[in-house]
Amino acid sequence: MERINDTIKKMTGSQSFQKQYEQLKNEVLSDPAVRVFLEKHKDEISPSALEKNLMKLYEFKSQSHNCEDCPNLNGCINVMQGFEPSLVWRRGGIDIDYHQCPRKIRDDEKRKNEKHVQSIYVPKDILEAKFENIELDNRSRLDAVKAAKQFVDKYESKEKVKGLYICGSFGVGKSYLLGAIANELADKHINSLIVYFPEFVREMKQSLNDHSMNGKLEVVKNAQILMIDDIGAETMSSWMRDDILGTILQYRMLEGLPTFFTSNFDYKNLQHHLTYSQRGEEEELKAARVMERIKYLTVPVEMKGTNRRR
Repeated sequence: MERINDTIKKMTGSQSFQKQYEQLKNEVLSDPAVRVFLEKHKDEISPSALEKNLMKLYEFKSQSHNCEDCPNLNGCINVMQGFEPSLVWRRGGIDIDYHQCPRKIRDDEKRKNEKHVQSIYVPKDILEAKFENIELDNRSRLDAVKAAKQFVDKYESKEKVKGLYICGSFGVGKSYLLGAIANELADKHINSLIVYFPEFVREMKQSLNDHSMNGKLEVVKNAQILMIDDIGAETMSSWMRDDILGTILQYRMLEGLPTFFTSNFDYKNLQHHLTYSQRGEEEELKAARVMERIKYLTVPVEMKGTNRRR
């Protein structure tokens, strides 16, 4: 029986094998990321070291980088799902380190937040919301989409930019626009947190019983981009307005964290809503303080049109 070493020598010496090997080698060495790495370490990587580590380079090249070749996190093609490779020169050889990809980071952040706040709210109809699907059938809707796109562009380019206060009557698409902004940001690997405010109010009241209020409050306060949906639809208590909402807005104002709102009320009518507590008490000064924070954080945008929920 022929020894296995002799068989391997015959295979590696054959013309077909050499042709395939050279083709693979050229393919690997023409990869832009591989070329950058080799140029960086050109004084350390000898021709023999390059030949020895070619398969490591091939392993690196054949995987997805920055989620380019993966349709989603579950469809990740990499050796370690949710982790992308980077080349390193270590102890005289080429090695591969793996670190979390943008989608994995986003997914972990979402799961962490959801453990604390159940009212993180993305309705089914806005899960796939896109700017291009918004009907631009009147000037106000066109202006609203334009303002939303400008926010995304400016935020991505690291400009300091205010969030939007999107107001309008029932069913004109305020929440859908919020979802379109969130999805556009997600495509650029930017985290946002949508909180349905009436449900958040109910949840914060319940958290007094199980002592989970501080954890929930920290999640919302520190969100990279916070979107408060349907403010004004809740029954507001003085405690919720001053100690919860006021605290969130004060923190985000001081830290310069973008904050969005949707509401059936404009600024003036929201202030009127905040003025009267659940007990019917009139507290104009306290309502005015909260409104000043909202105005500081946002640019008002009105959406008009027919009720699309009918």
